Amino acid sequence: MSYLLNDPSSFADEMVDGFVLANHELVRRVDGGVARATATPQGQVAVVIGGGSGHYPAFAGLVGQGLAHAAALGNVFASPSAQQAYSVAASVATGAGVLFTYGNYAGDVLNFDQAQERLIAEGIPCRTVVVTDDISSASDAERGKRRGVAGDLVVFRAAAWAAEQGRTLDEVHDLARETNERTRTLGVAFSGCTLPGADAPLFSVPQGRMAVGMGIHGEPGIDEAALPTADELAHLLVSRVLEAAGRHDETRVAVILNGLGSVKTEELFVTYRTVAADLEGAGLTIVAPEVGEMVTSFEMAGVSLTVTWLTDDIEAAWTSPAAAPAYRRGSVDAAGQAARLPDETGASERGYPAASEESRRVARRAAAALHAVRATVEENVEELGRLDAVAGDGDHGIGMQRGARAAVDAIDATLGFGAGAQSALEAAGDAWADKAGGTSGALWGVALRTLAARLGNQERPDADVIASGVQDAADALGRFGKAERGDKTMLDSLFPFAEALRRNADAGRSLPESWSAAAAVCTDAAAATADLVPKIGRARPHAEKSVGTPDPGAFSLALAVTAIADTLTSTKAETP
Repeated sequence: MSYLLNDPSSFADEMVDGFVLANHELVRRVDGGVARATATPQGQVAVVIGGGSGHYPAFAGLVGQGLAHAAALGNVFASPSAQQAYSVAASVATGAGVLFTYGNYAGDVLNFDQAQERLIAEGIPCRTVVVTDDISSASDAERGKRRGVAGDLVVFRAAAWAAEQGRTLDEVHDLARETNERTRTLGVAFSGCTLPGADAPLFSVPQGRMAVGMGIHGEPGIDEAALPTADELAHLLVSRVLEAAGRHDETRVAVILNGLGSVKTEELFVTYRTVAADLEGAGLTIVAPEVGEMVTSFEMAGVSLTVTWLTDDIEAAWTSPAAAPAYRRGSVDAAGQAARLPDETGASERGYPAASEESRRVARRAAAALHAVRATVEENVEELGRLDAVAGDGDHGIGMQRGARAAVDAIDATLGFGAGAQSALEAAGDAWADKAGGTSGALWGVALRTLAARLGNQERPDADVIASGVQDAADALGRFGKAERGDKTMLDSLFPFAEALRRNADAGRSLPESWSAAAAVCTDAAAATADLVPKIGRARPHAEKSVGTPDPGAFSLALAVTAIADTLTSTKAETP
């Protein structure tokens, strides 16, 4: 558990504030994360990394010369939002472009991809390399579905070295991708990790056992084994990593023996002596090994082994100088300091398009609906986390709580400026995505913005317009999230809800009647997801564990639309 915290919802922000104060000579605070204190030289590709908080030294501690130019930082175990990723990248970009590189998690991919599209639209070249080193999370035939874990460090080092050599964006991208292809990691855990403020771990490991192949967000292992000795663990890690890697012509390797939070460095040294012997016994030469904490998961007791087969370029990158708060090697030539802009830590106040009184009234009804959503999320936050922890990382409740709170604050603020329905819901969607992060944050943000586009700022929408807007949102989430009905996601309750809303609107029923009937359909559809097997997302590697439990995203949507139905019924005379 975490002992030192204030409000759990403020933990990540307060952590970053303290981190920057403690390392101000190396890093500076920017909107959405941190950046090097030194300026990006003109003509140099900017390497931008990122992910959820809770993994220090990743990701903030790996920003500095010889490593990343900046890091976008989400809430604990939640991806940064698209806005965060964009803002962080824009703060360090030059005309040479930006390389995004991060672990392969659905929320990170969704949000960084949006940020990449925005950068390109603004004339800043951008490419991406997702890290997929975790051999336990998918087969070799499906390497593109594997998670990124401690292999992040090797890929980040390769990308940063290539950038500082003055290579082009394509060349930086290609070396980072090649490094990822040559990297394999396997991890084990002896205990689960606990989110700040939570009173129970995201998963547990039976006494005297270890979970093999767990994820750094609290995803349970794919197997269990008896608690080994240090030598036995070393043999297991080396044998499985070598087996997964296949044959390589190169015999020089980079090695990381990584502690996941609670295992002491002395214990890692005991284990490393046998790791080194086994690798050398396999005919490999170890180059500049790293033993210690590189990518953690709060206080999880666990260990991971990463091996990268080196080319000349990758070895030059791995052994090159670096100066970051949590990673030092050799001596770098200090670059010039970056200018510190007065607006680096906050967004400017924005105006809103003119709106009719009818639309302002709808905006107030939308605000009431979001207040109801927030209330039901607050009541069910622990249950949502429990459902998510069955086969995922257990943070869905916290993410929904952050998103709903932010959306309510944002939409309430717009009302004071006379915003119409579209402007109000767009602000709510942006705030939800920005503060919640993760996959669900991105999806709720897209859904609210898509619905907003149908409402506009002038007309008073009727049941037909709102049904069309909900259908638009469902279609957008299908395209954006790359999921289909039956994949055991939020869409498995959203599509039935949208279809039922359309049927009732076409039958001439009022919005309160249509919405209430559709909410009942949504609730039934969410319950039915218990019989499905997840095909995408963090629950996929543990698909069998989720059978019998409804999808948390589908369940939370059903709670939300039911809460909205109650507000529509109670304000029937004022609703469209």
